[in-house]
Amino acid sequence: MLGFKASSFTTLIVGVFVAYVLHTCWVMYGIVYTKPCASPKTQRCIKPYLAGNPSIQLSIYTSTKSSVTDGANLNLMLNIEHFNVNSKFERDINVSLPKKTRSNGTLYTHLFLHHAGILPWHDSKHVYATGHLTTYMIPKPEEVNLITGETNSQETVTNAETKVPDQPVVHWRSRLTINIMADNFTFDGSALPADVHRYLKLMQHGKTVQYLPILFVDELSNRVRDLKIINATSFTLPLTISYDAISLGKLRFWTHMQEAVFSLQQFGFTEKDVDEVKGIFVDTNLYFLALTFFVAAFHLLFDFLAFKNDITFWRRKKNMVGMSTKAVLWRCFSTIVVFLFLLDEQTSLLVLIPAGIGAVIEVWKVKKAFKMTVKWHGLKPIFQFGTFDESEKKTEEYDTQAMKFLSYILYPLCFGGAVYSLLNMKYKSWYSWLINSLVNGVYAFGFLFMLPQLFVNYKLKSVAHLPWKAFMYKAFNTFIDDVFAFIITMPTSHRLACFRDDVVFLVYLYQRWLYPVDKTRINEYGESYDEKETKGKLHKE
Repeated sequence: MLGFKASSFTTLIVGVFVAYVLHTCWVMYGIVYTKPCASPKTQRCIKPYLAGNPSIQLSIYTSTKSSVTDGANLNLMLNIEHFNVNSKFERDINVSLPKKTRSNGTLYTHLFLHHAGILPWHDSKHVYATGHLTTYMIPKPEEVNLITGETNSQETVTNAETKVPDQPVVHWRSRLTINIMADNFTFDGSALPADVHRYLKLMQHGKTVQYLPILFVDELSNRVRDLKIINATSFTLPLTISYDAISLGKLRFWTHMQEAVFSLQQFGFTEKDVDEVKGIFVDTNLYFLALTFFVAAFHLLFDFLAFKNDITFWRRKKNMVGMSTKAVLWRCFSTIVVFLFLLDEQTSLLVLIPAGIGAVIEVWKVKKAFKMTVKWHGLKPIFQFGTFDESEKKTEEYDTQAMKFLSYILYPLCFGGAVYSLLNMKYKSWYSWLINSLVNGVYAFGFLFMLPQLFVNYKLKSVAHLPWKAFMYKAFNTFIDDVFAFIITMPTSHRLACFRDDVVFLVYLYQRWLYPVDKTRINEYGESYDEKETKGKLHKE
């Protein structure tokens, strides 16, 4: 009965996963593909105004006000006459900052696409869009060399307000990305997509209806790395204005993603948290992004299955015969170090929360491995450890022997890495240096702590005590991560490092082939193969 329920639950989860992937594919297809008007000569079709090749002009202004109706309180920043919507360009200009902005205020940009030779607010056919040139974020603390005391080369904050590390201050967005939908696309007026309809400005031209150019300010391209702190002495700051035409499919996709990012901000996510999500879309090719979605979906499925089987294995485990307690303890330590590192770096909650949950699970596994119980006498906890039988003591002896051999290599490497980090790197504090040194050691040499388990398997000539289902799912995820590390641009040394865990896992597979399961041997749950088969038949009945 228990086996049937577990199998049904896994089947249900896999079924939900497949339905989710298919539904997402259908939704994405509906976003990227828009059905054109079937009969362009009918009155219900909406044609592009740009098809007539009008002489248009692009004017970009700045203002401390979020909306404008005329030229009051506007400062011209860039003006391009006889603007060609199909010509990509990038301009570097210097923008004068008003006193209100230098005093921790907001600065907006107002963009107009209008007929050449006419002021935008005098042109009834102008197109208007607005965006932010500033944002608010907690400033990053200065990093210093812990030996020499030298600070980093980042801009020094001189404004008294920005010296408070826990208060958001105004930052300058050094990039402004603009797009215009230049496709000669004819919409069906009876089936206009809702995400496009709000951007359309329609006009009557004789017996036909036309839509003016769609002007779009790309907020996803505003990254944290491009931000600069604005202080009282910042009278002018550089701004890079980038323009490129955009297809209808990408425009619709981009608007949906921009709304999703805005929703994260409404739920309380910081600029740094949202930047992690922006990087997924901005720094990745759309086709590669689609592939990443499928890989991430399967990664999530394998994560869940590995989590489920790992928890089931450890819940049922009665002894530590054949299991390396040092490896369990190391995994707990390394997971906590990685979590503290992510916490110190103020990593996105999307990454921090799963890392924290993983750390809690590893602590629970250590408690199970060492048979630890906690009893409370008032507010004072008392820790008690269970006893090990002879088989477990033999395993512990092999485990200790393996760690002794491993320490001859591991300790000098970790010590040397810490000294190098101390002399050459810059950190915010000694705590940051300690956490960074530990996490670098975990990433660089963590795979070595998989070796004691191999040594224990070799001495016992058995692998029946290992959670093979969880191993397989984790190996699939590792393989997926490694393939992506090989595909994308990364140094060769990093690519080779990514495959170390796979090499160790292949050795595990070799040991599984070398030491076949003995059906008369008592397994990790304290029962033989014949007893397990008998219980399985009783459950089915």
